This record gives sequence, structure tokens and C-alpha cells, in this order.
Amino acid sequence: MNLLGWKYSVRPNPFFCYFGGKWRAAERYPLPIHQTIIEPFAGAAGYSVHYPELDVMLYDIDPIICGVWEYLIHTSAEEIRKLPIEVDHIDNINVSQEAKWLIGFWLNKASSSPRLAPSSWMKGGTRPNSHWGEVIRERIASQVCAIKHWKISCKSYEEIDNEKATWFIDPPYAGKSGKGYKCKFDAYEELAQWCQTRQGQVIVCEQAGANWLPFEPFAKISSMSGYGRKSYSEEVIWKNLG
Repeated sequence: MNLLGWKYSVRPNPFFCYFGGKWRAAERYPLPIHQTIIEPFAGAAGYSVHYPELDVMLYDIDPIICGVWEYLIHTSAEEIRKLPIEVDHIDNINVSQEAKWLIGFWLNKASSSPRLAPSSWMKGGTRPNSHWGEVIRERIASQVCAIKHWKISCKSYEEIDNEKATWFIDPPYAGKSGKGYKCKFDAYEELAQWCQTRQGQVIVCEQAGANWLPFEPFAKISSMSGYGRKSYSEEVIWKNLG
């Protein structure tokens, strides 16, 4: 049982994989202490996926990210199970654009945009159950019932109402590591002021070397950096546990 008193059995796996995602590291971050979680830079919402029973409000300026979440929130398990398994190119399958984006994120994991064709990893059979196929399709279908109450809005962070909640703020990182995102970001001074004025519990993620908030060392997180290779990111954190 967590701090809010509700119980979960098995936490969902990622609904899709996104560059810089936090699903693997989410359990290391502080538990949410409010009924509502707000992620202003949603991406694949790796933190919120660990707490699906809560009221989750996702925001992103990327219409593709927002479209994928709209699809997942509003599409039935039965419809997801009808998605094609064999995909040689996204343009060759007859499904909605949002479904194509969802599948595209699974054709090459941890990308900042959905792919049109399977990656060399997928074609080579590397970890077959980690790319689009029957296992991933069934996993997603079996999980969507848990997020029907979630909400997604295509808004920039500064447009979000300041309400008392658990704010999990995972922006594109400053410096070289942040250049891999499709939507570029450099307003860190403004973001720092905004983070410090949020009501409730605030958790801000960054990488070692960032100084736009008084970050503290947090954890060494593993990530994939190439075919079969792992690298590690020195993560830092700023938090207000109010």
C-alpha cells in the first residue's frame, strides 16, 4: 500500500517507449502524496504509469505524443487486438494515424518520434518481445482499461493551471542530452521559476551538470546507447515535498 492508501497488484508496463523515458527509474523517485499526478512534459509518462489508479493529467506540445495518448485512453482493448502484427512499413497498414504512431514507437525503441519501418534490432530478432508484435499488442490491450480516467492536453507547461498535486516534471535535459528531442527547449530560467511556484509535491528531473535549479545527486540510471550496449546517465533531482 502506498502513501495514498490505494492498492495495486501489477504495475503496467510502458504503453510505448520514448526517448528519455522514466519508466525503469520511476520506482526510485518519491511516491506521489496527492490524488492527482500532473506531467507537464508527458512523453511516455513513465512515472504516472506506475500509479494508474490516480487521477493523471498529461500535457505535451508534441501533437504526436498527444495523439497516441488520446488513442490509448479512448480505444478499447478489442480494437487494439485488431491492430496488425506484421508491419514492414507504416504506410502499408490500414489503421488510424494515431495507431500508426503507436506502432511506430515500437518499431525502434526509445525514439523521439515514431518510425516508419522496423529497426535493425527488430528485424534482427534482438529481444523480439521488446518490439511490436503479438506480445506487445496484447500487453497494451490488457492495460488500457487502467487509464480510461486519464486526461491528455496539447498544451505548453506555462498554460497549465496551478493546482495542488504531485507534479512530475521531466523536461528535455539541458545540454547535449536534450538535443535528441523532437521539440526543442531552452527556456530553463523561466521553467525554474515556474517549478518553484507549483502547489503541492514537485519532482524535477535532470542530468548531472544542470544548474537551472539547485539539483541534488539522485541515481545512476542505465539506458541503451547502441546495438547491445548499455550506458548510464547520472541523474539529479530537485524536489519540494509539500
